Amino acid sequence: MPTLILLRHGQSQWNLEDKFTGWVDVDLTPQGEVEAAKGGALIKAAGLAIDTCFTSVLTRAIRTSWLALWGAGQTFVPEIKDWRLNERHYGGLTGLNKTETAAKHGADQVKIWRRSYDIPPPEMAPDSAFDFSRDRRYAGAVLPRTESLKTTLERVQPYWEGEIAPRLAAGQTVLVAAHGNSLRAIVKLLFAVADDAIVGVEIPTGNPLVVELDRALKPTAARYLDADRAQALPSLG
Repeated sequence: MPTLILLRHGQSQWNLEDKFTGWVDVDLTPQGEVEAAKGGALIKAAGLAIDTCFTSVLTRAIRTSWLALWGAGQTFVPEIKDWRLNERHYGGLTGLNKTETAAKHGADQVKIWRRSYDIPPPEMAPDSAFDFSRDRRYAGAVLPRTESLKTTLERVQPYWEGEIAPRLAAGQTVLVAAHGNSLRAIVKLLFAVADDAIVGVEIPTGNPLVVELDRALKPTAARYLDADRAQALPSLG
């Protein structure tokens, strides 16, 4: 039966520095490297044989996929990268310190920008140092200037339906090594999580979430491989 493994990247340098990262291409910290490799070791211990790996075009997710596949003893697995699995675009908040931003705009406003389902942060300025339109990874793509979780899902869903779901429908075991919000979008789609409930779903870094699916790609079981760092999962319905 199809099996999906969702793996949030390990701690990044800007996670450590408490900055809004979004699409900025920062690397893993040493702790993040350990988390990613441990995630792979847990996959190996669970006896999961991966057929295909998907990841974003951001270094922290790509290196997490590499380290996880290495830890699982499966570095030979084909890997597909696509920007539509990128983290949520944080718009004008990109690069800002989260604590300093809360002090400037108020904790309530920042909470709305960070945690609401459909209210995005302010748009990124056209002259921003983080203008991704000049990055060749996105050549020819129409890029957002900010995103809510809702618009992140709208970006992820066609890729999920067109590229990832068909592999699962063919009975594969698929690893998706990506980001907190792009993975939450997939969780929302799979588990039909309500808009007001998905904002409370947390996915820990480096902890593989294994979702077993039926032939219609409906979840039949789900578990984190590191039970000590598990978070609450949506109901299977």
